[in-house]
Amino acid sequence: MNTPGHDPRAGVDPVLARRARLDRLAATGRGVGWALILVAVVAFGIGLARGFDPWGRVVVAALAASTATLAPAIVLGYAVRAAEREDRERGRG
Repeated sequence: MNTPGHDPRAGVDPVLARRARLDRLAATGRGVGWALILVAVVAFGIGLARGFDPWGRVVVAALAASTATLAPAIVLGYAVRAAEREDRERGRG
């Protein structure tokens, strides 16, 4: 029903909506982090074959960026799961 003054989100719990956004953010961070590890592995392989002069920097940069994205994303994902589990245990979900 799309009438003036009707808020289609009126039945949505803001806490659950925020938790869903954080879960999507964590999933995106995990995807980016793992992709960066793949970049580091491929760069390492190329470095083995052609020399590490430029590729060593790519490996280090990709691993550093992976750490900066993957670690917080994993922690955030665990936090979201813990909140969902606590809601279920208390009968709120």
